[in-house]
Amino acid sequence: MHKETKLELYRNIGIIAHIDAGKTTTTERILFYTGVSHKMGEVHDGSAVMDWMEQEQERGITITSAATTCYWNGIDNLFADHRINIIDTPGHVDFTIEVERSLRVLDGAVGIFCAVGGVEAQSETVWRQANKYKVPRIVFINKMDRPGADFYRVMDDMRKKLGNNIYPINLPLFEKDSFVGIIDIITEKAYLWKDSNFGLDFDIINVPLSKVSEVKERKNLLLELAAESSDDLMEKYFKNGFLDNYDIVKGLRYRVINNEIVLLLCGSSFKNKGVQNLLDAVLMYLPSPVDIPSVFGSFNDVKVECPPSVDAHFAALAFKVATDPFVGTLTYIRVYSGKASSGQFVFNVNKSNKERLSRILLMHANHREEIKNIKVGDIVAIVGLKNTFTGDTLCSLDKKVVLEKIEFPSPVMSIALEPKTKNDQDRISVGLRKLMHEDPSFIVSIDSESNQTILSGMGELHLNIIVDRLKREFNVDSVIGKPQVAYRETITKCVSQEGKYIRQSGGRGQYGHVFLKVEPLLSGGFEFVDAIVGGVIPKEYISAVKKGVIEQMEKGVIYGYPIVDIKVSLYDGSFHDVDSSEIAFKLAASIGFKDAVLKANPILLEPIMSVEISLSEEYLGSVIGDLNRRRGIIQRMHDVSLAKIIRSKVPLSEMFGYATDLRVMTQGRASYSMEFLCYSPVPENIAKNLSKKN
Repeated sequence: MHKETKLELYRNIGIIAHIDAGKTTTTERILFYTGVSHKMGEVHDGSAVMDWMEQEQERGITITSAATTCYWNGIDNLFADHRINIIDTPGHVDFTIEVERSLRVLDGAVGIFCAVGGVEAQSETVWRQANKYKVPRIVFINKMDRPGADFYRVMDDMRKKLGNNIYPINLPLFEKDSFVGIIDIITEKAYLWKDSNFGLDFDIINVPLSKVSEVKERKNLLLELAAESSDDLMEKYFKNGFLDNYDIVKGLRYRVINNEIVLLLCGSSFKNKGVQNLLDAVLMYLPSPVDIPSVFGSFNDVKVECPPSVDAHFAALAFKVATDPFVGTLTYIRVYSGKASSGQFVFNVNKSNKERLSRILLMHANHREEIKNIKVGDIVAIVGLKNTFTGDTLCSLDKKVVLEKIEFPSPVMSIALEPKTKNDQDRISVGLRKLMHEDPSFIVSIDSESNQTILSGMGELHLNIIVDRLKREFNVDSVIGKPQVAYRETITKCVSQEGKYIRQSGGRGQYGHVFLKVEPLLSGGFEFVDAIVGGVIPKEYISAVKKGVIEQMEKGVIYGYPIVDIKVSLYDGSFHDVDSSEIAFKLAASIGFKDAVLKANPILLEPIMSVEISLSEEYLGSVIGDLNRRRGIIQRMHDVSLAKIIRSKVPLSEMFGYATDLRVMTQGRASYSMEFLCYSPVPENIAKNLSKKN
């Protein structure tokens, strides 16, 4: 299947959307039409190629991002063979890390939206993630065949919530209220699919008379957008009064790649309508690796360019680690510059060691094709990397570079895990270690008091999947504790405090003495300021002071939860020529910091979730009343076709078991999505009832 392809014919794309928008179904159709698979897999019956994990097939959701490669030369075979590397990402917010790290390495993305549901909460989240990495996008309004589908309403919804730079290049076509095809605005042709033969057979006809006026109007708008892309096209437009279709595509492509506009298509993946046109749009409008700026890294504080050229030095980013039962650990990498071959040694700059590219695999979900060489633009899996994990840079031995790392969200929920037997104890540590390597948003810790193993993740579903994988893949039976919320502590006022650690017990003593100023950090995070002047504390002890503060922050002061959003300044102190040491200053800093926090009006923070509920109007009163009981705040309500949408803010601690409660309240006729929004102070009456951890 592997073919040598020119770099300008590469497309590295991701399929992104909210849950149930049809990402995996769309990808399955792409694999069918490009000849990768000869049978259409379906999410609802567990046969989707890209949802290959047992948990994915059972639950009908995507849990882990899956990569595949296919080739496409156009709906009319008019293009050269393009190589499309596709990553199908999860839609559930608990697995947002999969979206984050996929977008980090992609050149373009296809956003999928439901023609009924429109822009949902998770849609906005993935859109913000794409904005963060400046990923060019096109969008596809899916499920146009569904009752209540409304192309124009969803387009307006997208412009309001995602930006007003979204322009259609397709229009839906209906016959007797049935969705039958699409109108291509640029070519001014309509595509009508036949219900037989899986969408392979279609007719191309002229635009129906009822749509001619709208098509002309929207094409003129696209023409103007294209003309504004360059002086040459603008001059041609003014001179001739029009642009041909080739120039329109050229101009629109330039503006898509520069994130100035987003082009909109439509169809029904499940009914096999519009997917081939979407593939054509990927070729025409999304960038190749040579269309995007060079990636820059650094080494020893020197900026290093990684140009998209096979003649440049080798540089690649590891963005995912997976455990395969047949070949062992797979490390997924995106090559940004240069080339490499199997058996070659490369350098892991983050770990400062050499790694051997033992085997290189081109992935098709969980199927593999071994290849010998890789080059810039490739997304592949490497077998045999011993110390390379997510976010690490691999580069040439003679040209070191560190690429920007991937940021991971902090966990918001924890559960206690206890093995049932001694044998389970041995297996559990191996399993957890492997799962942590795969998923950096999943953290394992040991409670210092109870000695329990604590699993922390992004939500109930995320942790349930982890526990299920431990049982299936590592044969671990365990007892699960009640979910715990990841609270945080912070302060509300500025305080200065002295910290002393002095011990004398024969021989050499210990002497550490610091003055700290702690204050709230409105921008968030942690900041340490060395404000020592005149050498009252030697430089070699400053890092020990910072370390002592950080360790106490992690332990917390009031309830034992980590302290956040704080600035600490070291401004004075003293030392002893003989008795002072790093450990003494570390302990002095810890004591001083703890005392300062106690005086700085400490408060407890809790994670607040953005909750979006879709339901019929008859259950509106019950659901709103229930949200109020959960300390929820209704932000807004609006209508979509055949449903009401409630957007609210609710503390995470009040949302355990909500899926079951909502099902009971609405007789199973409502759905919801939830994502982390922010941390907010816990009301005093509730904070008092929370038991201390320390």
